[in-house]
Amino acid sequence: MCQMSVFLVKDEKEELVMESVTRLDVKGGGVEVCTFFEEPKFVPGVQVQSIDFLGGKVFIGSLPETSK
Repeated sequence: MCQMSVFLVKDEKEELVMESVTRLDVKGGGVEVCTFFEEPKFVPGVQVQSIDFLGGKVFIGSLPETSK
């Protein structure tokens, strides 16, 4: 089984969102992360930027701004 750590990238810094993540869902303008023993956590206004499979890390960051 592969568990990942999810980091929010903001101003070129990495902030830990959750460890031992077993599931990640992209949902309506954000990302929801789940573990076995914690409540799911929804992070609004972000998208997956990259995944480091060898390092066990997922990096999320702000959605690009769209012009209206």
